[in-house]
Amino acid sequence: MSKPIYLFSISSHPDATSVNSLDITFLKPTIDFSKYDYFIVTSKQTSEALKQYADVELKPALCVSVASAASYENMGGKILEIGGGYGDNLVEKIKQYPKSTKWLYLRAKVVASDFVSMCKKDGYDIDELIVYESGCSQDIHDVMVEDDSILIFTSPSSVKCFLKNHSLSSLSQVVVIGKTTAKALPENIKYQISEQTTIKSCFDLINSQVTH
Repeated sequence: MSKPIYLFSISSHPDATSVNSLDITFLKPTIDFSKYDYFIVTSKQTSEALKQYADVELKPALCVSVASAASYENMGGKILEIGGGYGDNLVEKIKQYPKSTKWLYLRAKVVASDFVSMCKKDGYDIDELIVYESGCSQDIHDVMVEDDSILIFTSPSSVKCFLKNHSLSSLSQVVVIGKTTAKALPENIKYQISEQTTIKSCFDLINSQVTH
């Protein structure tokens, strides 16, 4: 019999018990879209936040991942480039453009990467605006997880929220969506990283393994 799979994410998957890990609150700071050449988009939630603006002027966007790019394209935005799934990977992308380029990073209140400060130190022009914030959901607090199961974590926040009320069993198989998420795990926990930073890639990894 196959192990139960729990997906801790704001997205769902038909082959898993999907546990909404975060409650999202959208903010609406004043934005002068005309000031910027390009956006930096690192989450699907950024696109949702932009839908609040009747006067939104969608700039070509540097997106951190395929998933964040797809959500931006779905609302009519053009993709400048797609990073490798991690904020730190965006540094080399940004440095391909002139320092005169004006970027707007539409971000969460808490972020896992300090790529913006790295770029600013080298003289790149990047403004930051917080357009959403997240907190642990009641669902992730209340979920009952079987020890001998597969747990998929899709963000550092999903790990941290799970660990507030639960511990990770040595019997569990832990799959994380990327290196940044892996860093949020306790040091003694064994884990596997999906090849790409997508939920599909997490399931591809699980399905490629023979269940004993």
